[in-house]
Amino acid sequence: VQLVESGGGPVQAGGSLKLSCTTSGFIFSNYEMAWYRQTPGAVREWVGSIMPYGLPAYPDSVRGRFTITRDNAKNTLYLQMNSLKTEDTAMYQCATSNGKYWGQGTQVTVSS
Repeated sequence: VQLVESGGGPVQAGGSLKLSCTTSGFIFSNYEMAWYRQTPGAVREWVGSIMPYGLPAYPDSVRGRFTITRDNAKNTLYLQMNSLKTEDTAMYQCATSNGKYWGQGTQVTVSS
């Protein structure tokens, strides 16, 4: 099983990034998927999730700025992040919502 995030990097506040999570080794379309983020010393924060055939959900902290989508044909999960804030700086990880499979993460750094 592999989940590989990409698309992170430095960005200025107000900017956008799109993260991808390419998966293999499990039946992607069977799983609700999620994005999480974490900064050193902090609790991992749920960023959002999406059911196998759509219907995303978000916490208040990112709703209206972040959009989760998925392409089941490509076994890939996406996170479009707009209007980024410095407090969005974190390591972003994708995972199955049940916590069974996790990626290694991609760093997003938002500067003012």
